[in-house]
Amino acid sequence: MEIVPTAISGVFELRLDVRADKRGRFKRHYCEKTFAEAGLMTRVVQVNHSITLGRGSLRGLHFQRPPHMEDKLVSCTLGRVFDVAVDLRRGSPTYLRWIGIELDESRAFHIPRGCAHGFQALSDEAHLVYLHSEYYVSEAEGGVRYDDPAIGIAWPLGPSNLSDRDRSFAPIDDEFESLAV
Repeated sequence: MEIVPTAISGVFELRLDVRADKRGRFKRHYCEKTFAEAGLMTRVVQVNHSITLGRGSLRGLHFQRPPHMEDKLVSCTLGRVFDVAVDLRRGSPTYLRWIGIELDESRAFHIPRGCAHGFQALSDEAHLVYLHSEYYVSEAEGGVRYDDPAIGIAWPLGPSNLSDRDRSFAPIDDEFESLAV
């Protein structure tokens, strides 16, 4: 596993060592020792699995408010996605900057607390597995619009198949409460 820093502090691309033979493939998603040595999350309290159907389908951008902010490790186990992290941390030099990487079975994304997360399916079916450092609390969930001009994400495909909730997030304005970390 190679852990590659990005332009946003705490956001890392993980290049997974996929071993293949005639029986199939094997890869390690998480290793507490490796993560601790790199300063990444080592507390995993919840694992979620999402299945997204339809090329271009978009989910996000979601985050948890204090005191329930979470680190996430996002892995794509089937298909391909364009995965995005947006820095919402008050005082961060990269506040409102985003980074996106293509995930497939050979890459994962570490997204730290204080960042929003979203993704777009690049294949007809995409499966993501999320490791979370904190428990999900519905009252703490927040979101920002996928097409917010203050962020300017360049999605690779025309966004489609959004939930009503994701469409309803307000754009960032002067009253947006950034996240204190």
